[in-house]
Amino acid sequence: MTSIKKTPAFITFTGVDRVDLIPGMQALAARYPIEWGVLFQDGREGQPRFPASDVRQAIRCSGLRLSAHVCGEAARAIVAGQSPQLDLAGFSRLQVNHGFQGSSDIEIRNSHTYAACYGMRAALQCQGDFPSDTRVDWLYDLSFGTGIQPRIWPSLDVDHPLCGYSGGFSSANIAALLDTFPVASQVAYWIDMESGVRTDDQFDLEKCAAICRQVFNR
Repeated sequence: MTSIKKTPAFITFTGVDRVDLIPGMQALAARYPIEWGVLFQDGREGQPRFPASDVRQAIRCSGLRLSAHVCGEAARAIVAGQSPQLDLAGFSRLQVNHGFQGSSDIEIRNSHTYAACYGMRAALQCQGDFPSDTRVDWLYDLSFGTGIQPRIWPSLDVDHPLCGYSGGFSSANIAALLDTFPVASQVAYWIDMESGVRTDDQFDLEKCAAICRQVFNR
């Protein structure tokens, strides 16, 4: 496999949490391939990164490309084969942040089944090589929203339908990091960032725009 610099299929900016961000999100998404990640976790709604239900409803109705990032008890329920009642209308992908000890066959199956009930693909996180199981998408993530950057990125080749990279990305380093991803030329991938697009723990659309300009060269 040849390692080259390759533009990601899209960027996921995770942690949108305010209604006033929506017009700017719409303007930016009209120029660049962006997915906006919305965090779900009982007991944290209304806190930074975790929008309150009314804010989430407004984001859902914005017409933007969205992914639901389910954390906490609901995520654990999904991988256990249960069906938590989540309002996922308007979302196109589901990421299940269920823990970081690795995903078993049954957890992969349950995540796939739950997402399929909503007409979506599920994504799970991994901490080593990308798993070969294609029932879900895989996000390489050692950071979990803390901004920690891995020293080595796993290879991504033609056997993977869609995988992504996360961890310590910002406008200061993203252009250089694109050169380090070992991605085969014909493979689509995405990048996800959370802490790198916040200022004083506030979601920062200017940082999103700066990253898009570097990644997509326009």
